[in-house]
Amino acid sequence: MVNIPSPAVAIVGRHNSGKTTLIEALIAELVGRGIDVGSIKHHSHRGFDIDYPGKDSYRHRAAGASETVIAAPGQVARIQTVEGEVECAELVRSMPGHDVVVVEGYRKSGLPTIEIMRSGNEADARAAAVLLEAARADVPLGTDFTQLAREHDHLDEGFAADLREKMPVGTTIALVTDIPDALEAASLYGLPAFGLGDVAGLADFLERRIVRPRVTVVIQAGGESRRMGRSKATVPFAGRPLISRLVERLSPVADELIITTNEAENLGFLADEFPDIAIRLVPDRYHERGALPGLSTALEAATNPYVAVVACDMVFASPRLVVAEALAMHESGADVVTPANKHGFEPLHAMYRKDGCLKPVLERVEAGEKRVQSFFDDERVTVLPFSQEKVLEVEPRGGCFINANTPEDLARIEQSYLGE
Repeated sequence: MVNIPSPAVAIVGRHNSGKTTLIEALIAELVGRGIDVGSIKHHSHRGFDIDYPGKDSYRHRAAGASETVIAAPGQVARIQTVEGEVECAELVRSMPGHDVVVVEGYRKSGLPTIEIMRSGNEADARAAAVLLEAARADVPLGTDFTQLAREHDHLDEGFAADLREKMPVGTTIALVTDIPDALEAASLYGLPAFGLGDVAGLADFLERRIVRPRVTVVIQAGGESRRMGRSKATVPFAGRPLISRLVERLSPVADELIITTNEAENLGFLADEFPDIAIRLVPDRYHERGALPGLSTALEAATNPYVAVVACDMVFASPRLVVAEALAMHESGADVVTPANKHGFEPLHAMYRKDGCLKPVLERVEAGEKRVQSFFDDERVTVLPFSQEKVLEVEPRGGCFINANTPEDLARIEQSYLGE
């Protein structure tokens, strides 16, 4: 099973700034859009408990159990005794598979943070005034603002602690506020700012910047292969059709799974073999053979913004690499993320942004091009090479790009596979 890392964002602010109210509304908005949301609440007080004396699970822990799991239909809770405080990054890693994890608190976690400042909260209003002075003086976010406040007579002991611990940091990506000083500071710092009630606008922003983008995985299995002597999709490998192995490996990381094929009638067995997976069988858009025409079919058929394209003869196709490519695309804004080594690109185990690639691909196909790389030099397209070193970080054993073109190739790979 492949664990898909969850992207995360922290909502931070001072006491009584309205963090929990904002987060409650934000989670409801995101869930209403079909987004899977996890959440983490940072509790600053030692010794809190989610269980109470008299409950059986409390008695388990009181007797000395270091970890107790409470399970009921539809719910499970885990209570664990730990030394010190668990890092936020570790908590997020323990929550894979969400489209986004919304964290309350953990300002210094290194996560992207959204700062909330409310005019009805005196501490927020004072902090906003200092933030504006800092912005006007071109003082970077994350600076200790206590000296600035001291110079302008804003300081007392409690407020000084707030300035040291509870001000926007270098990872701040937006402000939520109704304070004019904070709005002006956000403008000077180039930060997006949202009103306290603009939950929809904030959700739109998170969908663009943070939320895991939906990925369509396309397995290219056009039809009969002259060198193989038959369809690669249905050729046996380790006792089952090769396409079944690809579906099994890649479906866990696919929000949508498509197989491009000109022999849909021969792949009907997949519906019986994988009844829980909605596999779409899509015929090639063009009659001409070639990797680039095949890519155009994949991009046109996909309903998601990110499209992972994998050849059906890549016996060890890597779901982890698909995830890594999607994350790299999300972070970089690239239109193509493709493995690359000294021999060139591996475009048939790569990630493509549909909006950025479809038009250039169609233009090159209409011009008679067959090679995927032929559109990589288009000035409208940003290509991010995914180095061999990065591939090996994802798949230390390598082998992701081994493909079988002939019966001899397949027999050799199968013998190696069965000998593991």
